[in-house]
Amino acid sequence: MSAGRSVDGREQQVVLQQCFHPPHGGFRDHFVMRPESKYCCEFCHEVLCKPRQTECGHRFCESCIGDLLCEPNPVCPADREPLLEDKIFRDVCCHREIMTLKVYCRSAKNGCKEQMSLQQLMEHLNVCEYFEVPCPLGKCKEKIMRKDMAEHLSRKCKHRETTCEYCKHKMALTELQKHKETVCPAYPVACPNHCSFSSMLRSELSSHQHDCPKAQVTCSFFRFGCSYKGLNQDMREHESSFASEHLRMMVARNNTLEAKVEDVKSELLERYKVLPSLSSRLTEVDVQYEEMREKYRVLDQKLASMQKLMSAHSEKLLEVEMELRDLRPLRAMRDEVEALRGAVESMRSVVASLDSTRTGTGTHTLASLETQLSRHDEMLSVHDIRLADMDLKLQVLETASFNGTLIWKIRDYKRRKAEAVASKTLSLYSQPFYTGYFGYKMCARVYLNGDGMGKGTHLSLFFVVMRGEYDALLPWPFKQKVTLMLMDQGPTRKHLGDAFKPDPNSSSFRRPTGEMNIASGCPLFVAQTVLENGTYIKDDTIFIKVTVDTSDLPDP
Repeated sequence: MSAGRSVDGREQQVVLQQCFHPPHGGFRDHFVMRPESKYCCEFCHEVLCKPRQTECGHRFCESCIGDLLCEPNPVCPADREPLLEDKIFRDVCCHREIMTLKVYCRSAKNGCKEQMSLQQLMEHLNVCEYFEVPCPLGKCKEKIMRKDMAEHLSRKCKHRETTCEYCKHKMALTELQKHKETVCPAYPVACPNHCSFSSMLRSELSSHQHDCPKAQVTCSFFRFGCSYKGLNQDMREHESSFASEHLRMMVARNNTLEAKVEDVKSELLERYKVLPSLSSRLTEVDVQYEEMREKYRVLDQKLASMQKLMSAHSEKLLEVEMELRDLRPLRAMRDEVEALRGAVESMRSVVASLDSTRTGTGTHTLASLETQLSRHDEMLSVHDIRLADMDLKLQVLETASFNGTLIWKIRDYKRRKAEAVASKTLSLYSQPFYTGYFGYKMCARVYLNGDGMGKGTHLSLFFVVMRGEYDALLPWPFKQKVTLMLMDQGPTRKHLGDAFKPDPNSSSFRRPTGEMNIASGCPLFVAQTVLENGTYIKDDTIFIKVTVDTSDLPDP
């Protein structure tokens, strides 16, 4: 208990320290002698608390000068001089003088007659018998004079600790009555069935209920169908009178259970019969699963190698594009190949004639001619391969655009649409196009049967940023305005279009790390009913136009 009192005393000291200085303004204590005017605040006119002195020589409480400085264009209320915060200082000398002024105890109204200096007031209040302090019991909100606290805690406080006279359990006085009426195990209670036992302990009530002759109980054969309910004292008579009926109920229940057991046995036998076939089927499925896993692994490896190959071919394509500018015209190369072929044929005819008239001296000449012929054959093979490769790449370059505009012609619309509906070919990619010879590389992607929200109802059109040869010289993320358009092939030329500015935070417009970024565009670009009932399809062909704004694109 001493430790508890010391803690309470420290808490009371903290409360007193907080209450010693007024929350606002100056001291309002009852001074023995009326304080001189120099000790009073010019704003609240109370005795100065934490005095501050202005440049003009007037004094204010700390809180009062703070209020004045919060006003616009603050001035001293005594002489209307402007107040500057950096010209205001603590008046330590005045504070010392004020703390020596004599005051009456703040508990004078409760009977304390003590006088002391304002500085000693705090120390006195910590021991003053007439000073009101809060009850140390947390739930009690009363304030009691220190001299009456012992009596309050022992007799008057509603939250003081007390002991239940029945179970000796300790609790607050306010909880005692509820404890007795609800949970006290030693509290005497009456039987709720009003039997001959007038009183018993609450802890014995549960066991008494089991044997109480006045308790309402259910027949122990209720699981077998008996619905009798009555007093405990009448249950024995019921059980003896209805013994044969109870026995019939048990026999009927037993017969029902036996029938169910037979049904379960027959069902289990039927299931046991199919277990071997299921086991063999499961084994077959396991084998098929392993085969499928192996096929999937092989396909996955092939797909990875194909992706690497496509990436390498894409890079080589741009290299060939640059090489084409420095190569001789394709026609001249074809002429050269034809000339080589003519030379080879003439050489073969010479060899054939020499072969018929071969002599000892001509054998050496024939060997050299065969060597020369072999070299020509090798050169011809190399030229044939390069010519075929350049033919293919030239076809791609002839359709490529370098001004930021793509005109995409999609033939066989009905067939391609049917393949999309059947999920054979969900989407198509256009040929690449560029914002310049050294600009961004891009393409379009179309879902003829729609994608996402537009699947089955719309044509979905998307824009794709691809990895280019000169990406390191271009600004990222991609920020150019993109316009998507379906071309009207009728005389009215009512083209359908949509435009957007790329989101700089989207991964679709960052510098590509793979072959191409995720497509971005319009899943609901045009309804299929509008597309197929208008003049947008002609000769089973549609035209899609994609325009990228290059007006503000800097040179790389």
